[in-house]
Amino acid sequence: MAAEAQKKSPDPAAADGGVAALPFEAALAELERIVDQLEKGAVGLEDSIAIFERGEALKAHCARLLDDAEKRIEKITLGPDGRPSGVAPLDVD
Repeated sequence: MAAEAQKKSPDPAAADGGVAALPFEAALAELERIVDQLEKGAVGLEDSIAIFERGEALKAHCARLLDDAEKRIEKITLGPDGRPSGVAPLDVD
């Protein structure tokens, strides 16, 4: 019983196989490797299912990172003389 009381809450990074901790470039590179493996049929059915699921998690992670980056991008505003006068949020619509 004492061991049960000492259990830590699950680590979110461990729950998703560490995907949430990956920088965009690493996640994208791994996703590309997975797509390549699946396209070549280089793995068995069970492994294909497992790496497909990881690929889905990587795709969602990359999409979140891109969305977050897009929200942080600012555009340079120009004054009446055509010179930069400040920044404003990027309107992506």
